[in-house]
Amino acid sequence: MVKSELIKNLHTKLKKQSITGSLDHEVIEESVNHILDTLADALAAGGRVEIRGFGSFSLHDIPARLGRNPKSGERVHVPPKKAVHFKPGADLRDQVDC
Repeated sequence: MVKSELIKNLHTKLKKQSITGSLDHEVIEESVNHILDTLADALAAGGRVEIRGFGSFSLHDIPARLGRNPKSGERVHVPPKKAVHFKPGADLRDQVDC
């Protein structure tokens, strides 16, 4: 599922529940974008994001290492970096492991 499908699904679900009186497609899209931006900002600040029942996002440090240029075979220094790590929650694991 891509973000546009998520927005469309939310709009359809809210429409069925008669909640979309004041929530048009643009408002739902703006809300989804705001949620994703907030999650990204929290991770960028070095924090951890936990959504109960879904999972948690955290940053892992990847140390510097020596790599190889695949074209020339020459050794290249790869600087340290951070990577986002997702750990699914128990409810999500149970739902996916049908």
